[in-house]
Amino acid sequence: MYKFLTWNIFHSAFRYKKLTIIALMAGLLFGCEGQFGENKMSYQEAVNKLQAFKRKVNWNNDIISQVELIKAKESTLADTLPPIKKFPLVVDPKQKSNSVLVEIFVSSEKSGTGSDGWMNEVARDFNSANIKLASGKLAKIQIRKIASGTGYQFISSKKYQPHAYSPSNHYWIHMAEAKGIKMTPILEKTVGNLAGLVMKQSTAKQLSSGGDVTIGQAVDAVVQGKVVAGYTNPYASSTGLNFLVSILANFSQTPDDMLSPEVVSAFEGFQKHVPFVAMTTLQMRDSVINDGSLDMFVMEYQTYKNSDALKSGYRFIPFGQPHNNPLYAVGSLSKQEQQVLDLFQGYLTDNKHQKKADKYGFNPSIKHSPLFDMPNGSVLVDAQRIWKEKKDIGRPIAAVFLADVSGSMMGARMQNLKTALFDGSNFISPENAIGLVTFSDVVKIKVPIKEYSSLHKSAFLTAVKGLNTNGGTAMYNGVVVALDMLIKEKERNPNVRPVLLLLTDGATTNGLTYEEVEDVVSAINIPIYTIGFEADIQELNRLSSLVESSSTNAERDDISYKIGSLLNTQM
Repeated sequence: MYKFLTWNIFHSAFRYKKLTIIALMAGLLFGCEGQFGENKMSYQEAVNKLQAFKRKVNWNNDIISQVELIKAKESTLADTLPPIKKFPLVVDPKQKSNSVLVEIFVSSEKSGTGSDGWMNEVARDFNSANIKLASGKLAKIQIRKIASGTGYQFISSKKYQPHAYSPSNHYWIHMAEAKGIKMTPILEKTVGNLAGLVMKQSTAKQLSSGGDVTIGQAVDAVVQGKVVAGYTNPYASSTGLNFLVSILANFSQTPDDMLSPEVVSAFEGFQKHVPFVAMTTLQMRDSVINDGSLDMFVMEYQTYKNSDALKSGYRFIPFGQPHNNPLYAVGSLSKQEQQVLDLFQGYLTDNKHQKKADKYGFNPSIKHSPLFDMPNGSVLVDAQRIWKEKKDIGRPIAAVFLADVSGSMMGARMQNLKTALFDGSNFISPENAIGLVTFSDVVKIKVPIKEYSSLHKSAFLTAVKGLNTNGGTAMYNGVVVALDMLIKEKERNPNVRPVLLLLTDGATTNGLTYEEVEDVVSAINIPIYTIGFEADIQELNRLSSLVESSSTNAERDDISYKIGSLLNTQM
């Protein structure tokens, strides 16, 4: 398998934080043939050693026999959105009686720190000026850092609506309008940016004999299996959505047939050769820096320019619609709120702040014209849906959920684990296969790996409902048994892509140790995604990073969204 790149999720993907989910998640697809890097043992040696470990492990088959006809409450990602407080206010002048405070959802590459904090700096300068409105009240801006796609989900579902929204590109604006949300332009362009393919120089020469590479050439090379590509989740990432639409447009004759059966079929052919989907552009950046196995991947120009590790050996090839970072009012604002935004746009566009944007890598001088017109919002919403339905065609996933039922998981941790699995069950596509294993002192196979039919889903949920806590924590014993199940499933069905999802507090107390299984897990090369419940996240990250997956620490009010995001992307 190609080694997976780290998916440091969530969403939302706060820059430089390598221990975030999934949610979340965020996400990576699960492998393809071949292997990069050096291991201390061969795959077959690792399998043999794993089986030797298993013979020494205390485990048994405890298959659920009485299946209840349980139906998890149907839900969408918007239904599982956590409280808005989970997404920080990075500029917060606080509400005062003598001020008019306007909140803006701002995408991560403009609301972070350093070169990713441009709009924060503009907002702080604006707030420091103590500008007075005609009423005598002070105009103040509040910035909430949130990924473009997550902001769209809050706005379109009406679960929480800011006064204004500045995603990376216009796609999310048009999708919100398609959902019936009033969106009023303040600025069509705050700063310029481009989505692009970051391609190894050697790959670019191979595809174009040294000339410019087109998006069509790149897509064809992926379909033919000549190159390995990765891109970002189109439900969360502006670049990922732009890339998805660019692929569909590449296979289309006119904008009207972008979602025709012929185009969707061609997309399926492309998707069969893509091993990696990350959650956001910033996560893709961090992942690529930690590994080098992709021939090309998607990234915004501003992120690319600020990544020293990518400045040699790679070429940036723009595609799709430009990322103009628009600023739109959401819903109906008061006259004073509108005035605050009108004043703020002057700061965004003045010479001082645009020069700062240039310094931070925005406003690239690269000439680029999109090869297709901007699709309407309903087409974009349908494109996301088709991606979810078709992304795994011909490449089913076999997943084992490995659940910690030791005494330390008693109470809220176990309840959160059950909630995560119940809610997450709605995001698993029926063509995939899942199993359930538990561990404490003893490892128990509760649900064997089978295709995710309605009956098997009921068996899975019945087993989850009946989970009880007791005993010590033999986490690596559980890892050995679960990996053995996945290896055997791969032998039965070579087309499946195996993955292990470990849910635990991470406090191993007995059984095998990390040091004993490290080389075996690395050589077997099955990704292990870890979801911690008030866990030792460093321990879990160490395990996930062996095959470069992701770790997250979950809390009660965001676990459903995090695991839902992960499974929506991966399964």
